[in-house]
Amino acid sequence: MRFSTFKDQVDLYEDRIYRFACSLLKNEVIAQDVTQDVLITFWEHHEDLDGERVLPWLLRVTRNACIDQHRRRQTRHKTLTVDTEGLSDAPSERPGPDALAEGSDFEEHLHAALDRVDPPYRQVVELRELQELKYKEIAEALDMPLNTVKVYIHRGRKKLRRQLSDRLDYAPA
Repeated sequence: MRFSTFKDQVDLYEDRIYRFACSLLKNEVIAQDVTQDVLITFWEHHEDLDGERVLPWLLRVTRNACIDQHRRRQTRHKTLTVDTEGLSDAPSERPGPDALAEGSDFEEHLHAALDRVDPPYRQVVELRELQELKYKEIAEALDMPLNTVKVYIHRGRKKLRRQLSDRLDYAPA
């Protein structure tokens, strides 16, 4: 796939990078920062990348940047909890009962169910079902063998079905 400009590539991939970062970080503001960082890294390396491998490369860079962000937040959180009292009063990141009661929309149920699926399975299911990546692209983006991706997708879908059926009180046929 050939692009006429770097801007064309950014226009094509920026939203996917952002959505993937949001799904990993659960924070839109930090996901925006990560997206910008990934695009800067992309600018530095875009001439060296093969057109078909750009998206998996970008998603791998995004995943790594999100892991780095998570580590930084954990370090800050540990420092704050040691140095400060009263942090237990901080609001939980989990949605409260009111938010769950309002969540009659299927998409909200889907995302809530995805959050309860273990991380390695959640990531591959999100990339396959929400980002619509091919198995090979997922394998490249997450740096794992293709067969592992297939197994994780199968198991992840099964876990997601179970979460959705528990949440919606629906027994699959």
